Amino acid sequence: MSGRKHRRAIGTASSAPFSEWKQTFTDPRLCTAIVDRVTFNAHIVETGTQSYRFAQPQRNHRR
Repeated sequence: MSGRKHRRAIGTASSAPFSEWKQTFTDPRLCTAIVDRVTFNAHIVETGTQSYRFAQPQRNHRR
């Protein structure tokens, strides 16, 4: 990430809010560093709590 961030955009997606990332990255310093790097000069787009992929099979199943 360090080398690419000055040349191109980096896109990431997560279904977990930042407050829950400590469950994945269990080392507190590592988690803080990752969140810091990901959010620095970032555009954060929150799409809501409803999963599009989770809802999609239910719609298809009803047809």
